[in-house]
Amino acid sequence: MLAYLQQLRRVVLLRYLGASVIALGCDMASFLALLELRAMPGLAAALGYCVGIVVHWLVSSRKVFTDNVATVGTARTRQKALFVVSALIGLGVTTAIVAGGTLLGLDPRLAKLIAVGASFTVTWLLRDIVVFRRDAAA
Repeated sequence: MLAYLQQLRRVVLLRYLGASVIALGCDMASFLALLELRAMPGLAAALGYCVGIVVHWLVSSRKVFTDNVATVGTARTRQKALFVVSALIGLGVTTAIVAGGTLLGLDPRLAKLIAVGASFTVTWLLRDIVVFRRDAAA
């Protein structure tokens, strides 16, 4: 039974990875477009990440955590609020890494790639453990 539950957990992680790739595509497209428009790298990273947040909620709540999504009422509102909080934490990680890396002389695109890994890890843990935990849908 434990092996089966661990196998299911990996499938959710794979679905989350897929959702993250989709959201990252939207995030990076926005980020690169803003850099072309001469936006400050930290601001471009933050705005791109915000686009990705919206896409990630739409995909995660419909395709990743389907068994643990609250459908109505206070539980749904709470879950959305927690998702936003997790996204804001990821946004902080992303913005700090891109802005800090750029200040240290890194190319903004390289700093963004580093930030992607850090933000993915932080938000996955928050969403799996806090936002979409089993009793969150109740």
